[in-house]
Order: sequence, then C-alpha cells, then structure tokens
Amino acid sequence: MHLHRLSAAIAALCVVSATAVFAGDWSNWRGPEYNGATDATGLPATFSKTENVKWVVDLPGPSAATPIIHGDRVFISSATDPQTAKLLAMCFDRKTGKLLWSNQVGSGYQLDDKSNYASPSPVTDGKVVVFFYGNGALAGFDMDGKQLWARNLQEDYGDFTFQWTFSSSPTLYQGALYMQVLQRDQPVHGHGKDGQESYLLKLDPMTGKTLIQHVRPSDAQMESRESYGTPIPYEGAGRKEIIIVGGDYLTGYDPDTLNELWRWGTWNPGHREQWWRHVPSTVIGDGVALVCAPKKAPVYAVKMGLKGDTSYEDGLVWKSADKSTVTSDVPTPLFTGGKFFVLSDLTKRLTRIAPKTGAVEWEIEMPGRYKWRSSPTYADSRIYCMNHHGDVVVIDPENGKILHEAAMGDNDDDNIRASVSIASGCLFVRTNSKLYCIGK
Repeated sequence: MHLHRLSAAIAALCVVSATAVFAGDWSNWRGPEYNGATDATGLPATFSKTENVKWVVDLPGPSAATPIIHGDRVFISSATDPQTAKLLAMCFDRKTGKLLWSNQVGSGYQLDDKSNYASPSPVTDGKVVVFFYGNGALAGFDMDGKQLWARNLQEDYGDFTFQWTFSSSPTLYQGALYMQVLQRDQPVHGHGKDGQESYLLKLDPMTGKTLIQHVRPSDAQMESRESYGTPIPYEGAGRKEIIIVGGDYLTGYDPDTLNELWRWGTWNPGHREQWWRHVPSTVIGDGVALVCAPKKAPVYAVKMGLKGDTSYEDGLVWKSADKSTVTSDVPTPLFTGGKFFVLSDLTKRLTRIAPKTGAVEWEIEMPGRYKWRSSPTYADSRIYCMNHHGDVVVIDPENGKILHEAAMGDNDDDNIRASVSIASGCLFVRTNSKLYCIGK
C-alpha cells in the first residue's frame, strides 16, 4: 500500500473510532434505551462552571425539561418569566451553543408554585421534534424550526384535571407519537367535569393528527388517578409494547392498535389511598418493570410478558420492605449494567438493586441539604445525579463511591429538576438560568 493511501486509511479509521466513542443521541427524556443510560464514553472525569466547559448559554427561564440532543442540535423547552409568560421551543447548535431558532408555542406559566408549564421534555426522531406543555399546547417542528402543526389537547379533549401542573413527556416510537393523560374524573381547581376520562393517544408526528384515542379506565380515587409519568416502549417476551403507569395500575398496550394487552395492580390495595398521584415513569430491565409507589411507599418489581388482568400476586416479582429507604416519590430509576439504581428524594439515598431478587447491593446517602428530584443518568462508567440547587454528583456504579461533585447552579437556585443528558461525548446540564455543555 502506498504511504498516502495508508495515511488516508489510518485517518478514516480514526474518524470511525471517534464516531464509535462519541456516537449516540439523547432523543427523549430517558435516553436511547428509555432507561436513563447510554454507552457514550470519553466524558471528562471532572468539571465545574469553568472546567471542561465547551459552551454555556443563558436561558429565558426555568424548566424541568431535560435537554434533548440529536446530531448537531440541542432542543430545549422553556418558559419565560411569569409576567411575559411565553412558552418557547428552542434549538441550539450542539458544537457552539449558538441559538439556531426559537418559537413561541403558547402562553401561560404555571398551575402551582412547584413547576411551570414547560416541564415536559421534547422528543425527536431526527425528522420532527415535538414539544408539549402543561397547559395542553402541543406542536411539531422540522429540524430547521419550521412549524409543521400545532394543537392543544385541552381544547380537543377537555380541561386537564390535575392537582399539580401536568408534565408527562411525549414519546416517539416506530414513527408514531404517544401521549398519556391519566387524570381525575371530577373537577379540580375549577377545571374539568365529573366523569372526565383518562386516555392514551397515538398521533401522526408529522401532522399532529390523532390516529387512535384509547380510554384508560381506573377505579382509583381522587388524586390517585393522576400520573405525571411518560409512556415507555418495551420490546421483549416476543412482542412490542407501550408501558404506562398511574391510576393505581401498570398497563401494557399494543403500539399498533393501543389495545390493552395486560394490567397489573395494585400498590394501593382497595384503592384506599386517595392522595397517591404517581410521578416516576416505569423503567424496565432484565425482564422486570419497576413501579415506584408514592410518598415513602415501596418499590415494586413486576414481571414482563403478562397477559390480561393479572393479580397482584401473579405479577409481582418482589417489593422493597415497608418503610424502607428504597423508595422514590419523584425521580425515575435508572437501569444499567444489569442493575437498577433507585434515587430517593424522600430518604436522600441512592441504592443499587438486583433486578430478579430486589437485593440491596449498596446504598449511599446523597450529600447536601437540597432535594434530589432529577432522575439519575449513566454513561462512561459513571452515574450523574443533580439536586434542586444544581449540584451534580458523579458516582461509581460498582461501589457507590462519590467520584466528583460540581456546583453548577447559582447561589439562589432551587427547584432545579432537569436531568443530566449525555450525547456526543458531552454532558448537558440545565440549571434554572443556564445550559452547560461539558466535554473534553
């Protein structure tokens, strides 16, 4: 081989190797496998507001929405201040942080003082990016910011009936858009009506047209009918499913027809508890799905591959002990390396759990005085957690050792809820006022 051909071949190999190291988008809230993990490597071991910062941009306002990355684009949902009350769909250049486009999707700010209407994360498949907001505004854009369609779910299906600001994120799977609205069947805060139904939607992501609406019944009561989780796709046990949790049940649906394949419950026997709204999405690993029951209740592992109405006993693999530190009211657990990791905002502990047995393999106390409500994410042999103050803690998944801590928030920051997302060899950290791209 001639020398110049050998050099070209080596250069091409280096490009391929670099692509393999840094490949992977974070195209939905829970990452490429819907479990909070990615196989990206090459991330910096240490970082701060000034160390290993590729770029940082100011944001117009706070939001719990996680940054979504596809190729060279970073998508962000944001609200402005309560006075201007704009709901924005934004796109930044992944390499430079330059704002590529910003579109106002709706108006409004919040239903309560815990979060705002921009809490749901966007989702993309590289052809369309969909933004949803807690006031019902839903819109699709192409990658260059051209609006393809817009609608409002409250206008189409009636007022949302939630105690808190609705914040389920949309899911794109096999060319279709899925959304869940699990809500009360009676008015709340002066909104809604008696008999209001919960439902699951399948939409055309290019037009926003509803393809199927499936009414999702529940005999839960009051606030326990509410869910703020996100539909999770699952492929296993010889079929494909859309899994949703809430209203005292875990259920699986055929993604083509939205026919209910199975139903399991309940963590609320007799539906006695009326104030058990459900926040975490389910996470699936090693053939089981985790359900985090609310307000210091246990975590439940449910076997996948169920059919029809399944009894509590027949579907349950294990549950954590009553009054255990293994519980989560808000964060969605992580699955990686054949293990579940449950972050508790109530006990301030991160726990590694064996999927088949529920055995606790290690448990650590999270530092600081702020709540830990962002969901943990994983890449490059490290777990990343962020608290309300914007403090990011990096943890070794093998032993629970804290490897690094970085204070990324401002002095007066609180209620930061966006999870850390990871793509192209970089961490994307969103605080109340800034978006950081962290990389070597």
